[in-house]
Amino acid sequence: MATAVVNGVTLAYDDEGDGPGTPLVLVHGHPFDRSMWAPQAAAAAAAGRRVIVPDLRGYGASEVVPGVTPLETFARDVAALLDHLGVPEAVVGGLSMGGQIVMEFQRLFPARVTGLVLADTFPGADTEEGRRAREAMAQRLAAEGMSGYADEVLDRMIAPRNVTALPQVAAHVLRMMRGTSPEGAAAALRGRARRPDYGAVLAAVGVPTLIVVGRDDVYTPVAEAEAMHAAVRGSRLVVVEGAGHLPNLERPEEFNDALLRFLGAPG
Repeated sequence: MATAVVNGVTLAYDDEGDGPGTPLVLVHGHPFDRSMWAPQAAAAAAAGRRVIVPDLRGYGASEVVPGVTPLETFARDVAALLDHLGVPEAVVGGLSMGGQIVMEFQRLFPARVTGLVLADTFPGADTEEGRRAREAMAQRLAAEGMSGYADEVLDRMIAPRNVTALPQVAAHVLRMMRGTSPEGAAAALRGRARRPDYGAVLAAVGVPTLIVVGRDDVYTPVAEAEAMHAAVRGSRLVVVEGAGHLPNLERPEEFNDALLRFLGAPG
């Protein structure tokens, strides 16, 4: 792990591999940390790709900033980290909230993006009801902490059968969720509730794009991925069987195969 001060905040990150291709940046979802990408970072680095995986502000080993953290702030943090590392452009991927941060990055810095990986995510803004629900959850997490929430959502973060079939994965997911700062998570929820609709951003994408979704994802169903696939010209869609919201951890071999093929490495 390394750290860097970007935009006045200390971020932790991993920087693996040193291949000649365009670096790959992977952005984690909520309420996780950079370790959720460990299988993909290892596979891509082994295939000769430089992989940069940050902990977002408020998550993992990065500095916690309470209040409200808009997706734009997260995206600008990623850009500033790339500046710090001397990386002018990258393939940028994210899962769930991380995918929405990637869409925001594409909106702000399209010239820096050579490819997109959008996993188990969706481009729409929250409805008024959705915004109220996120605000309420932010209040709850700040008041109660993460443990109760983590227990409640485990069988939605991964497919219910995988809670028992993949105990090491379930334990990893629980550990990430329970270890997340309640203040950092609440700040992200408040910011995410105010995000824009990214439909126009996706329609304008002109770089290779990979869209991945778990067949059993209840948060971002396959229909959402199919709609993004239709919106992004020339995109690839991969549906991972036997996985829920975290196919990269539930079925890492299948996810890695799709990712490495997309990157042009042996898969």
